[in-house]
Amino acid sequence: VQLQASGGGLVQAGGSLRLSCVASGRDFANYDMAWFRQGPGKEREFVSTVRWSGATFSTDSVQGRFTMSRDNAKNMVFLQMNSLKPEDTAVYYCAAKYGGREREWSHWGQGTLVTVSS
Repeated sequence: VQLQASGGGLVQAGGSLRLSCVASGRDFANYDMAWFRQGPGKEREFVSTVRWSGATFSTDSVQGRFTMSRDNAKNMVFLQMNSLKPEDTAVYYCAAKYGGREREWSHWGQGTLVTVSS
């Protein structure tokens, strides 16, 4: 599967953005999908996942602010980001792994930059 993320941009603190990731290939519905991010000078970190089953999980720092969803009919996942903070500034990457077959996040998109100004 190949992934392409979009939707990043510059936003003021407290604002919102919606990231999108479109996947090409077969069996999208069987893939676990996730968003990761890498801020300036930081390690890449997990943000949120939506499993093939529909189960979701997000890291503590974004719970209540970010919502990840998927549309299997369109081969897409989304990350709705509300109440953005300057510390959310990062390049955001979508990732995929085949549910039940791959243990590691084996497929990555190119990243989309989110900049939150204070």
